[in-house]
Amino acid sequence: MKQVERYFYPAIFIYEPGQEIAVDFPDLGCATSGINDDDALLSARELLGCVLNGLEEDGEEIPAPTPLSEIKSKENERTVLIDVYMPSVRMANENRAVNRTVTLPAWLNAAALERNINFSQVLQEALKTKLNLV
Repeated sequence: MKQVERYFYPAIFIYEPGQEIAVDFPDLGCATSGINDDDALLSARELLGCVLNGLEEDGEEIPAPTPLSEIKSKENERTVLIDVYMPSVRMANENRAVNRTVTLPAWLNAAALERNINFSQVLQEALKTKLNLV
């Protein structure tokens, strides 16, 4: 069975004074929140990926998303279509190591070896920082 590359699900952003923005996925029965719109959107996308990946891994049926036009919102709510790119989610949950060839100036390599630097660990930490994953 071919895996879906990208899913799109409606999420309801609920705004209450003095509270985080609540984000509800009515089709999936799950919710998250964020301190502002950007944070709520990122949290929603992350949750969507985790839930759908879990359903895929467990072989469970993935519910069809409700069309945006059929969702009724209250005055303090906004309906947003959230998408998630599943190949990235699936790869993030696969924790196997892969080899990469890295080219360094000889003097930098020598200095790192002299100080017993773990190249793999440093590269992983740098990539996580650069990608805002820490």
